Amino acid sequence: MNKQDYYDTLGVARSASEDEIKKAYRKLAMRYHPDRNPDDKAAEDKFKTAAEAYEVLSDPDKRTRYDRFGHQGVASDFGSGGFQWTDFSHAGDFEDILGNLFGGGIFGDLFGGRTRGRASNRGEDLRVNLKLTLEELAQGVSKTIRIKRYVPCDSCEGVGAADRDGVRTCPTCHGQGQVQQRANSLFGVVMNVTTCPSCQGQGKTIDRPCSACEGQGRQVKTVTVKVDIPTGAGDGNYMRLQGQGHAGIRGGPAGDVLVVIEQEHHEFFERQDDDVIYVMPLSFSQAALGDQVEVPTLSGKVRLTIPPGTQFGKVFRLRGKGMPHLNGYGQGDQLVKVIVWTPTELTGQEKELYQELSRLNSGKTPENDRGFFNRIRDELFGD
Repeated sequence: MNKQDYYDTLGVARSASEDEIKKAYRKLAMRYHPDRNPDDKAAEDKFKTAAEAYEVLSDPDKRTRYDRFGHQGVASDFGSGGFQWTDFSHAGDFEDILGNLFGGGIFGDLFGGRTRGRASNRGEDLRVNLKLTLEELAQGVSKTIRIKRYVPCDSCEGVGAADRDGVRTCPTCHGQGQVQQRANSLFGVVMNVTTCPSCQGQGKTIDRPCSACEGQGRQVKTVTVKVDIPTGAGDGNYMRLQGQGHAGIRGGPAGDVLVVIEQEHHEFFERQDDDVIYVMPLSFSQAALGDQVEVPTLSGKVRLTIPPGTQFGKVFRLRGKGMPHLNGYGQGDQLVKVIVWTPTELTGQEKELYQELSRLNSGKTPENDRGFFNRIRDELFGD
C-alpha cells in the first residue's frame, strides 16, 4: 500500500517553514493523542503517522532526501519494520508540543525515560494581591502584610515524627522516593517511573507521626511579611519573596510569596505606561482668551500657560512629571488634555453676554475647519 505524502499528512505545503511544520504537527498531536482517544485504533495510527512525518520534515537532512527521492530516500533511517517510536529523535520538540498539555509524562511513558524527579518536599508558593495608590507606586513604598502560611511545627521541629529515632529510610524505594513499574502499552513494554506508594515520594517513613502536625512537620500560623515596592512599579507587576511561602513538608525548603500589585483607581489621573494623563476642564473664556492655571501632578501643583485660542482636545506635555521608569533612570511625562466646559445653568447677565457673543460670532462657525472636526472625532472614537 502506498504511503501518504508526509506534507499531506501534516496538511502543509512543500514550501512550508520549520515553524509551520511544527505548528501543524502540534495540532495533529493534540487531536489524535491516545489520552484523548482511548481505545481508538484509527486515532492511534494517525498519531503515529503524524510523528513519523514530523520526524522527517523537521530534520533538514531527512527532508532534503525525502524531497528528492520520496519515501525511499528515508527508508534506511527506520529499518525494515518502518518507523518505530524508538526512531523518534526530536525528543525536545515532542516534549515541547505535548508536555504542557498532558502533564509532561507522555514522553517518558513512550520511551521508558525518567520524566519526573523525586517528589519535592518544597513548600507551596503563596500569592498575595496588594492594592497601592498611584502616589505610592510613584514614590516607592514599604508595606507589612499579614498572611496565613505553614510554618515548621513547634512540637517536632519540622521532622513530622513524635520521636526523631522513628524516622527511617523507606524500604520500598530505598530512599529514592520513586519506584519503577514494568507495563505493557500500545508502544510495547515500557518502564514507568512513579512516586513511591509507601512514602508518597518522601524517601522516608515515620513509625509514629507527630500528633500536633499529623506527620506533616508544619502547622498553619498568621505571620507578618515586609515587602519593598520599587518606584515605577505598576498594575500586574509582582515581587517574589524567596523562602517566605509555605514551609516544606518534613523539613523541606519553604516556597515563595508572590506579591501581585493592584493599582487603585485614581480620582484625577489615568496611567498609560509611565505617562500620566490628566483631563483639565477650561471655560469658554479661558480657552478663547488664554489663562494661567494650576495643574496637579504627582509631585505637587505646577502652573501651566494656556495660550489664547486653545481648542477642545489640545494636549499639553509636562516633561518628567509622570511615573519613574521601573528599574531605570528618568520619568515619564504628564499629559494634560483639555476639554471645554459648558455651563448647564446661566444667570441672566451671563445669558445676555453669551447672546451678545453669539451675535458677534454670527457666520464664524467651524463648519469648514476640518481640524476641529478631526479633534472631535478623535476624542469620541479614539485615534
